Amino acid sequence: MSPRIADDTGSAIVEFVVLGLGLLVPLVFAVQAAMALHAAALATGHSVREAARAFGSSATVTEGRYRADVAARLAFADHGLDLPPGTMRVACADGPCLSPGSAVVVTLEWDVPLPWLGWAVPVAAEQRVPIDDYRGDAQP
Repeated sequence: MSPRIADDTGSAIVEFVVLGLGLLVPLVFAVQAAMALHAAALATGHSVREAARAFGSSATVTEGRYRADVAARLAFADHGLDLPPGTMRVACADGPCLSPGSAVVVTLEWDVPLPWLGWAVPVAAEQRVPIDDYRGDAQP
């Protein structure tokens, strides 16, 4: 064997590039996608919880819808995200809105875009908050 054939000078750079592109790029994508999904899931759960609590402690339905929207937007902002418009629904269950013994149900469903690919993953959350039985009559 000639000394030229046995020499592997320069092969480290080739191995580094192949391993770097073959392993590191998909790993970075997977970590970024997992981080985006985790932040979206936390923001979604946090926003429906706060929106339902804000609505349930309001004096009127109009004030409750406004407070729920503001609370959800603040919860999303806490996670560095913007609340997608038209994704949150507030409904009253078990009786008229804000009446003692009824409940407020807040639902949020949206698609989280994954980085680099443009794919989207659906994320949803729902929160039900009962209205206090000892609350006075709400105004419509």
